[in-house]
Amino acid sequence: MANVDYYFLLKLFSALGCGLMAGVFFAFSSFVMNALGRLQATQGISAMQSINITVINPLFMLAFLGTAAACVFVLVSSLLKWYQPGAAYLLVASLLYLLGTFGVTILFNVPLNDALAKVDPSSTDGANLWVNYLANWTMWNHVRTVAALLAAAAFTIALSNRAA
Repeated sequence: MANVDYYFLLKLFSALGCGLMAGVFFAFSSFVMNALGRLQATQGISAMQSINITVINPLFMLAFLGTAAACVFVLVSSLLKWYQPGAAYLLVASLLYLLGTFGVTILFNVPLNDALAKVDPSSTDGANLWVNYLANWTMWNHVRTVAALLAAAAFTIALSNRAA
């Protein structure tokens, strides 16, 4: 039976997960939010409320939360293997995803989504919230995009050195 390098597979999963999440967030930053912003507030709110419900699905959650869990393991391993080449890249990559992507989502994007979920799309309160929501949610999404992309890059650099 072949000798399987599980640590390599964990790093590869982390790199791919970070890249996948960067792509999802990039799509929202580059065109989805702009398209929603062109709609009437009632339509934009309703569409985003629907997106926020449908995003909670097994495939997305596996990518988002699975990558976070993998990054926790890689972070701990990088500290335990600090003497090995590439460990710093693994530490930085893990922190970028955990703080800049996962943390920003929990601290900023989710509360904005929760507030949006509570408004009636056709209300004045909804329309007022929508303007601020678009600007703030998108700005924090830019942060998530850059963090996930930089994490994927750092994981890729670390993967180029199999000793790490």
